[in-house]
Amino acid sequence: MTESGSKLRIFKFLKIIISSLLITVLLLFTIAAIRTLSLDVNAGLQLAHWEKTNNKSLVIDHHQREELLANFKEAIRIPTVSFSNTESNTTALHEFDRFLRKAFPTVFSSSLVHHELVANYSHLFWVKGSQPELVPYMLLAHIDVVPASESDGWEAPPFSAKEIDGFIYGRGTIDDKNNLMGILQALEYLLLKGYAPRRGFYIGLGHDEEISGLNGAMNIVRILKQRGVQLLFVMDECLTILDGIIPAIEGPAALIGLSEKGQAVIKLSVSVAPGHSSMPPRETSIGILATAVKRLEDNPMPRLFGYGPEGDTFEHLAHKFSLPLKFIMSNLWLFSPLLSRILERKPVSNAFVRTTTAVTFFNAGVKINVIPSLAEAYVNLRIHSAQSVQEVLDIIKDTVGDQRVKVELVNGFDPLPISGADDKVFGFQIIKKTVLDLFPTVTVAPAICIGNTDSRHFVDLTKNIYRFSPAWFKPGDFERFHGINERISTKNYEEMIVFYFNLIQNCDIRKLPEPHTTLKSKVEQRY
Repeated sequence: MTESGSKLRIFKFLKIIISSLLITVLLLFTIAAIRTLSLDVNAGLQLAHWEKTNNKSLVIDHHQREELLANFKEAIRIPTVSFSNTESNTTALHEFDRFLRKAFPTVFSSSLVHHELVANYSHLFWVKGSQPELVPYMLLAHIDVVPASESDGWEAPPFSAKEIDGFIYGRGTIDDKNNLMGILQALEYLLLKGYAPRRGFYIGLGHDEEISGLNGAMNIVRILKQRGVQLLFVMDECLTILDGIIPAIEGPAALIGLSEKGQAVIKLSVSVAPGHSSMPPRETSIGILATAVKRLEDNPMPRLFGYGPEGDTFEHLAHKFSLPLKFIMSNLWLFSPLLSRILERKPVSNAFVRTTTAVTFFNAGVKINVIPSLAEAYVNLRIHSAQSVQEVLDIIKDTVGDQRVKVELVNGFDPLPISGADDKVFGFQIIKKTVLDLFPTVTVAPAICIGNTDSRHFVDLTKNIYRFSPAWFKPGDFERFHGINERISTKNYEEMIVFYFNLIQNCDIRKLPEPHTTLKSKVEQRY
């Protein structure tokens, strides 16, 4: 074969390769473009024919407004603080019990409501339905709050419930007395209007959620199990309505948590012979441990975006982005690696991409001139839905890669099961409908809760657990959560009451309607 013939064959081969690549790219672009134009995951049941109900409406007058705000402020002023796993303000918890009975007299006196104290400080309400064949549901909230000190820089004392420019400041205003008071206030108003539910429901108020709910929520679950109760769904706090927080999105988004990340606490420790600081060894226990910690921080857990509910979040929000982001969000089957790299750049969004690793405690040394024999560090991990405690423990051992560093699991639990969110899942769709009825400009999307709630204890009672609070979060509000200047607007607190007032009534339908798309296809088949 001549040299020119050989070059010609190579040229033809390259031409075929380039042409194939161009055709593949064009095909992928065409598929992606069609999906971008046609993707509509938010239509669902919004256009369906819902069961007709005679729902009562709630219009809050001036007197009611003054009364409900006064009650809410009094709830904030009671310092129901959980300080540690062994220390809570039990005096405040007793005071809160007395307060609830005074604030909601109809709830506590109605023949429709059965109330009982659980583990001395938690509350369990059973609101009897007129149709016992309808499976009950449960609303959760918690009484306790995390510690707060005015010296941290609060604009108002953290247990003052002071109102400034339309906002009530105080610990618990967004975590979680807003939901607790909103649920009970809504039920109080419904009972006063003569409401009697068709579908029975429970309300659970835990007193130790901030310290894992081991007495409150777990004992409520134990009681319900003993009574053979199974729940249609559970709704607890966590995700909210985000307004101006997700970059580049048009309008607010209500995120409903389908799951929670798992959690683990891992201890790293190094033991060496002690010595005098005047004759230090080449490596000390602190140095060895510091190197291990640096390896963990330099080598984060693998990106797992798309292997949990977080992929559905962006798909549901895709139509709210402008091009080219709309093109990317509508085609995560193609662009997940690119999006995950973008999301990992900021701490808030990085939490959706992977299991996060945070060194939160370092303990070493007893005297300035003594080489310590023991150095310890504690690592807190929030585990992505696609991983388990054992998997992340193995990765940490491999990453540390030093036999001198002992790696121990202190405690932990795997990520929670992922609840359903399609058109046939009652809990998700009722929450979504209630949000859209009250806030029609909001886009609703499934998501994952990166923290942990009392609802994780209820997995044996239902396979559908949702984490959502109808609170509005604007830029800067995330920092108020467990931080300083926690607050809620008086307007938003009223909206929360109306939300629960409507949610309880919306749950009274017997079943969800058929999706609009299903009905449309049936009609088309007839003709």
